Amino acid sequence: MYAITPHQHSTVRTFTQQLSSTRRGARLARLLVAERLTAWEVSPSVAERAVQITAELAANAVLHGRVQGRDFRVALTCAAVSGGVRIEVTDPRGERLPTPSPGPGGIPFDTASGRGFLLVAALADRWGMEPYPPSGKTAWAEIGPGGAARSHEPGPPTR
Repeated sequence: MYAITPHQHSTVRTFTQQLSSTRRGARLARLLVAERLTAWEVSPSVAERAVQITAELAANAVLHGRVQGRDFRVALTCAAVSGGVRIEVTDPRGERLPTPSPGPGGIPFDTASGRGFLLVAALADRWGMEPYPPSGKTAWAEIGPGGAARSHEPGPPTR
């Protein structure tokens, strides 16, 4: 006699879109991620954080990572079983790494912008940067449904 063992499928959904390095492209990235997460029925708390993180990372790609005639890319991965989401935004300027913290050694406290990574750090469970050869960089953030301890991971993430 054979016993049938239930098999749990681990569905991973992905979405990738290349967008123009303009404010309109950054806005479209945010809207596309919101639509995709709604279609995938991701929990509202995770989706809201993911959309806000996408907005910040896409704005950074457009404002600081722009190269004339080159686009940026947004990628979204969702693990259906865990409900976790990973956002990646890749731009063509690998030589311009952001300064993720205000104050000494970082951006001055009195500037009008430059606090996007503080918001990303507050909303993401894990986040970081990695090179995107030959000359770009990818900013990434991961969000789980439980809101695990947040950490900045400067090196390549473990998937």
